[in-house]
Amino acid sequence: MLQFQPWKITFVALVCALGVLYAAPNVVERDLTQDLPSSWLPGKKINLGLDLQGGSHLLLEVDVDVVIAERLESIVDQARRNLREERIGYRGLGVSGDTVRFTVREAEDLEKARDAVRRIDPQTETVTDVGNVVRISLTEVAIRDLKSRAISQSIEIVRRRIDETGVREPTIQRQGDDRILLQLPGVDDPERIKALLGQTAKLTFRMVDSTASVQDALQGRVPPGSQLLEAADERSGAPRHYVVKRRVMVSGENLVDAQPSFQDGQPVVSFRFDSVGGRRFGQATSENVGRPFAIVLDGKVISAPVIQTAILGGAGIISGSFTVQEVQDLSLLLRAGALPAPLQVLEERTVGPGLGADSIAAGKVASVIGLLLVVGFMIVAYGFFGLLANIALFFNVALIVAVLSSLQATLTLPGIAGIVLTIGMAVDANVLIFERVREEVRNGRTPMAAVEAGYQRAFRTIVDSNLTTLFAAAFLYFVGSGPVKGFAVTLGIGIMTSMFTAIMVTRLLVVLWLRRSRPSELPI
Repeated sequence: MLQFQPWKITFVALVCALGVLYAAPNVVERDLTQDLPSSWLPGKKINLGLDLQGGSHLLLEVDVDVVIAERLESIVDQARRNLREERIGYRGLGVSGDTVRFTVREAEDLEKARDAVRRIDPQTETVTDVGNVVRISLTEVAIRDLKSRAISQSIEIVRRRIDETGVREPTIQRQGDDRILLQLPGVDDPERIKALLGQTAKLTFRMVDSTASVQDALQGRVPPGSQLLEAADERSGAPRHYVVKRRVMVSGENLVDAQPSFQDGQPVVSFRFDSVGGRRFGQATSENVGRPFAIVLDGKVISAPVIQTAILGGAGIISGSFTVQEVQDLSLLLRAGALPAPLQVLEERTVGPGLGADSIAAGKVASVIGLLLVVGFMIVAYGFFGLLANIALFFNVALIVAVLSSLQATLTLPGIAGIVLTIGMAVDANVLIFERVREEVRNGRTPMAAVEAGYQRAFRTIVDSNLTTLFAAAFLYFVGSGPVKGFAVTLGIGIMTSMFTAIMVTRLLVVLWLRRSRPSELPI
């Protein structure tokens, strides 16, 4: 019992000291932590959740109809290619409602046309009407898959964009068939977040149709294969337009990086393609030297520079009349990727700090009352040994706070409940040990033998009981969400730290006391 190896003593002392050191920033003023002489010293505080520090609550709706409309447009393009390959005459090809319609010129080509469009997608249904009309529609399964995929992709892109802004521990959850719940702790001005999420950020590089007249296009005479797009620059006053080819040279899907930069003193966005995008971009620019190409973002032309030379290497810049903030936000959007469909803000609420202050005060009161009750009980029930257990309880609380601060985990009101519960459970192990020691004393063992037997007999019971609780906390964490996860995190951390303090810290304190006092009987 008295053979407590020096490395163990050093390890326990070091862990306890680090726990107190890393927990200290939470009980001192922020100004003091900022003035610490070295950056390596701990200065992190626990992140408070939306219910404690306030923040923004947004309910977003994904416009899944846009995804279906885009899929129908792609079917139109594919149908046009297939019909041309089969040399089938047609007219009126386009989207009408939730179907793609066209009319076959010759009745004898009707069956051949149906075969041609059936190859487009197995998840489509083809129907012929009177007058040689062919209708193509998506199946119910295809529509359901498109909507589900759009929601999942939107959640992932929203998460990337929010992470880029530095907001810690946001809650991003799917609600219903087409909605996303977004909770942002600490964000009291959600306008920038809304601006970032309000852009789809679909970037494409297309050639400008130099043969077409913008004036004719404005009057509705847009050449086939081209479309009229407005310029994104709104500072010039009068709107400007471009006629650009529908065919995309390279899309933003091939971007691997985008960063804000400067060129000739002007803020620009420097980007880099992957190998496929770089090869396509290099080939397109090599074949079109001297011609203008358009950089299109969300259906608006950002700029339309003339290709001076082939751009090889897969890197380039996007220039325009940008401010520094616009360049930073555009880089963020391009790095995070494009949303599959626009997002609409259905509900917006700002949670004020008053509710958080009340919650924090209630949590502090509950924690202090729980701590005082536990401390008092241990002293009354076990005397000096209870005092040692209370010292270990202090280090236990310090270690919980230190781990939460170091991991920058978010503490919510359920998380405080987990800490209070842990405080109550923390001395359970010591109660088991001390009761075993009492039994050994009553059986006539010497103090040292009784303490040694007490720790050995209680060890397996302590591990078994805490391990099952730890499994329950892990299960809650993986299947739960939001506040349930916060409760599981604090409970799991509390179980591990309480096992360490109850077994290692109290044992070290008892050993040091036994070595020093050599008592003839135990004060327990």
